[in-house]
Amino acid sequence: MNNTELNNRVIARGKEFFSTISGEKPSLFNKGAWMGKVMDWSMQNETFKIQMFRFVDVFPSLTTGKLLTDHIREYFGEEKDMPPVLSTGAKVAGMLGSFGGAMLNKFLTTNIQEMARQFIVGENTKEAIKNMERLRKDGFAFVVDVLGEATLSEKEADIYMNTYLELLDSLKKEYKEWKPLPGKGGDANLDWGHAPKVNVAVKPTALFCLANPQDFEGSVVAILERVRKIAKKVMELDGFLCIDMESYRHKDIIIEVYKRLKLEFPNYDQFGIVLQAYLVDTDKDLPELLAWARQKSVKISIRLVKGAYWDMETVKAKQNDWAIPVWTIKAESDAAYERQAKMILESSDICHFACASHNIRTISAVMEMAKELNVPDERYEFQVLYGMAEPVRRGILKVAGRIRLYCPYGDMVPGMGYLVRRLLENTANESFLRQSFAEDAQIERLLEDPEITAQRERAARAAAKKQEAKGPGGLKPFYNEAMVDFTRADHRAAFPKEIAEVRKQLGKTYPLFINGKEVKTADTIPSVNPNKPSETIGVICQAGTKEVGDAIAAAKKAFPAWRDTEPKDRAQYLIKAAAVARRRIFELSAWQVLEIGKQWDQAYADVCEAIDFLEYYAREMITLGTPKRVGNAPGELNHYFYEPKGVAAVIAPWNFPLAISLGMTSAAIVAGNCVVFKPSGITSVIGYHIVELFREAGLPEGVFNYTPGRGSVMGDFLVDSPDVSLIAFTGSMEVGLRIIDRAAKVYPGQENVKKIVCEMGGKNAIIIDDDADLDEAVPHVLYSAFGFQGQKCSACSRVIVLDAVYDKFVERLVSMAQATLVGPSEDPAHYMGAVADDKAMKTIKEYAEIGKKEGHVLYESKVPSDGGYYVPMTIIGGIKPEHRIAQEEIFGPVLAVMRAKDFDQAIEWANSTKFALTGGVFSRSPEHLTQARRQFRVGNLYLNRNNTGALVGRQPFGGSKMSGVGTKAGGHDYLLHFMDPRVVTENTMRRGFAPVEEDDDWVA
Repeated sequence: MNNTELNNRVIARGKEFFSTISGEKPSLFNKGAWMGKVMDWSMQNETFKIQMFRFVDVFPSLTTGKLLTDHIREYFGEEKDMPPVLSTGAKVAGMLGSFGGAMLNKFLTTNIQEMARQFIVGENTKEAIKNMERLRKDGFAFVVDVLGEATLSEKEADIYMNTYLELLDSLKKEYKEWKPLPGKGGDANLDWGHAPKVNVAVKPTALFCLANPQDFEGSVVAILERVRKIAKKVMELDGFLCIDMESYRHKDIIIEVYKRLKLEFPNYDQFGIVLQAYLVDTDKDLPELLAWARQKSVKISIRLVKGAYWDMETVKAKQNDWAIPVWTIKAESDAAYERQAKMILESSDICHFACASHNIRTISAVMEMAKELNVPDERYEFQVLYGMAEPVRRGILKVAGRIRLYCPYGDMVPGMGYLVRRLLENTANESFLRQSFAEDAQIERLLEDPEITAQRERAARAAAKKQEAKGPGGLKPFYNEAMVDFTRADHRAAFPKEIAEVRKQLGKTYPLFINGKEVKTADTIPSVNPNKPSETIGVICQAGTKEVGDAIAAAKKAFPAWRDTEPKDRAQYLIKAAAVARRRIFELSAWQVLEIGKQWDQAYADVCEAIDFLEYYAREMITLGTPKRVGNAPGELNHYFYEPKGVAAVIAPWNFPLAISLGMTSAAIVAGNCVVFKPSGITSVIGYHIVELFREAGLPEGVFNYTPGRGSVMGDFLVDSPDVSLIAFTGSMEVGLRIIDRAAKVYPGQENVKKIVCEMGGKNAIIIDDDADLDEAVPHVLYSAFGFQGQKCSACSRVIVLDAVYDKFVERLVSMAQATLVGPSEDPAHYMGAVADDKAMKTIKEYAEIGKKEGHVLYESKVPSDGGYYVPMTIIGGIKPEHRIAQEEIFGPVLAVMRAKDFDQAIEWANSTKFALTGGVFSRSPEHLTQARRQFRVGNLYLNRNNTGALVGRQPFGGSKMSGVGTKAGGHDYLLHFMDPRVVTENTMRRGFAPVEEDDDWVA
């Protein structure tokens, strides 16, 4: 706040405010009540806080006494380990045996339900209206919000919408009888003379289960269809509708929904939107929204909040290497709030302002700015959350007279997520309520200008800033390439643009690339778009045995010089290739959309992974390329180092045509080997892009040779060659085992035992425990099973569901599947596209028919009939471990659903196949998660998330049993498979004298 005089008035008002509520505490911090004791212990003990809030989260799923008792023990330990707030109940339970256990369950159940009621105005319409009428008698207006924003299907979205419509119908019968809240003149039928009595807030993404910025327009249209119905009902009551803001991911969708709604009803002034001050973008979004309102001559309303998803937004951004969308210093959010509030108040002629905060500094600032700007009372009001900050709301009522309580309404189960957010918010170190009422912080500090506080925090952080870490060879440390961010309009626009540009290049002929030269052959094969087979992507020259022999010879000739090239210099070629791929990232993604039918996000992720492999292996080789001393005995030097094997044959799959291809190729090359690369026949255009990347990087001739060809013609010739020392393969189990078998034979002139790096298939299972969060489990399973049409070796092909939640899980899974569409993958509205080719289509359909005989169809989608290689999304129930579709890899969109009696059986079934690649568990039982870590034997196990999308360096990927030979792509030991270790020992003793090395184990 730049105005010193204004700031002084804000502080004076704040002190006056504090004096009026002196001695009062919100019920949240009342240590005489159980909830107050829990809050107090949570603020003293971070471990208890995490366990308690996680227990509250899982609590509604604990539907039996045993489940509840087990989880109490798992979360809080035995009686002796429990905190005082729980140990009394546990002690009584211990004294009374099994009856005591039931008493402890009841004790916790009653108190948690009471805690939830603190924040939820009612679980049913009658209770909610009764409590809202009570609030009105005390002088408080309300805005009611229906809980349950996690909708997974059209049916659930309709339920959410209809809950509003039914609530509004009930309010319609009551609200006219309510006495208006007193104000200063105006309309005698309205609260405070100007405000509707009925005020509702709606979470828009709950109105469309597939809301996704990737399909921006489709999401806006689908949400608006249901919002419109609620809006019309609100208008019947002359009420107010507020469009809530949720996660940053949906921010622009929500703003667009609001704008379109306003333009549909330009003369109805009682539609508002929430903006979040903790979002950096709000400094841009707010003036744009105000300017839009002026341009369109419409009146708007903005409810400004600080924001409730700070942890989630920060974690997601860090995980994906995106810019953090929120202010990272609490005071920055407070300062942003004040400047944004000022901007809204300055536009009071077109914008009504709802100041939503419990922060007395913020409230005082808004009051003083409104006074200075002569903003009429009817153009702004104050809002606080129901069940929180009772002294603050009473203080505002005394001073301003216009206070509205934000009242969540609905079932306790969806309410638990809201409850946990409130508990986290109020126990955070930065919480204003905690500092004010639980810790009695100095009033002067609480009322300090937040801009000054933020400056001090920034200076302290700058002084304490850690020295930037360095990676090997002077490179920056490895970081995963940032994922595509569809919240960015430029990223959304890039895909249609690049797809159109790529289409201009279709139909070209692609030569072989051998010894640095393009080689054309008479034998060619077209590569086609699986969503539209009549569209030829490119025509690929095919290598025969002569061309493969030439490529092997070129690689063998180039090997000595490449082997002797310094590892750090070899690494630089990968770094340069990564830079080229990064520059072309949207173009390379567009090729994948068209040639193999990947969805936008799947295509971009493939290119990101390819870049990651280049960057990661470059750094790994620099580290491994330095000889290391082993042993410390004086008088000798032992150096352990690595050297490459020779010529590497790289045989790549079609499903990750750039990522896996470049992963195997770059590993072989940076380790010092020379490569003969055979891409898949159906993604050879993408394979040719590797030629382009390495050519631009300046890779020497003969080090990389591109030889697409028919496996029946040249496959065995490449594998059998005595000059090939190493074979890196990713593909099916059948082909992988055949390569291993053939490679075991030694041919005349062969100098090396062939090393096989072999990644094969999977029959991956996800277990759904009886306490799983189905809001999370269902969409993650659907994505794991049907993302990129299930054509991933990591894809979920079996979901094993515990009996207690089987029916509920299946109903929600099928309902969500029914909401999805199958069609061309270049259209982001389609969840699934065509499979790879006609052979894959035939095989998958055959397996679906087998599944229908072994079990029963739970869901089978419709597919387009325009000639693409489409296969229905198929979900089959009633499957047992002995069934073929529970044992054999299908590599397509067929999901087997299995019903297990308990967690032990689920683990047994999960391990019952010949594969061991990926697996997943959705559970909130700490013991079951520990058991899964120990007993669910797969290469990559994912807990409480989908089981695809392993990231280089973070989730090194690969399995065992028939899934592979135990290598981990993207891991620290992967390059070791492409090299032979050597040790050189030197006796440094000369005539009884030995130089002393710094790390010698010398005499003390």
